[in-house]
Amino acid sequence: MSHRDDDERQREADAILRRLRQETDPQIGAGTAQMLTGARAHFSGADADPNDRIEVLGTRIGRLAGLAACIVLAVMFVVNYLLP
Repeated sequence: MSHRDDDERQREADAILRRLRQETDPQIGAGTAQMLTGARAHFSGADADPNDRIEVLGTRIGRLAGLAACIVLAVMFVVNYLLP
């Protein structure tokens, strides 16, 4: 009798975990995809006027330069304050 109860509890636990995985996996994947799409649109200058190619190019250059500056500052911080 105890063996049957253990099997039944195991099946119930597996069903709960399977349901939980089905409910949360799509949300995590959709959020990540949306975040990456938003970052790509931001750095490609998608919000700039598409008819003005110079504005799009300037937006891309400015945003990439800002990202590069942020990375350089983060590396300098780590080297100067966290490593020594």
